[in-house]
Amino acid sequence: LIPDRVHAMSETNEQEAGGLAEEVREALKQVIDPELGLNIVDLGLVYDVEVEAGKAVVSMTLTSPGCPAGPQILGSAQAAAGTVEGVDEAEVNLVWKPFWTQDRIDPAVRAVLGF
Repeated sequence: LIPDRVHAMSETNEQEAGGLAEEVREALKQVIDPELGLNIVDLGLVYDVEVEAGKAVVSMTLTSPGCPAGPQILGSAQAAAGTVEGVDEAEVNLVWKPFWTQDRIDPAVRAVLGF
């Protein structure tokens, strides 16, 4: 009985963390790339969001290594992730692999942009 209960509790925790990760992803849609005027999620800049024990970890990239708005975007992403109820700490990791291309833009947004 006890192992089943522990397993059920861990599944519940995983579901809650997954739900929080989705909420963080939604909050990140408030962060707009100032050069392109689109949110970082639809642009495909957000690669992964994980939430565990109240800590959100966002792995994301920028459109280019020399992006002049990079510090602003990263700071805004960290702030947005931290606004989600249940998130006590937010960390944003800048990654370059895989390198961002226009193919990462949400297909519906890509169609509107004419790509």
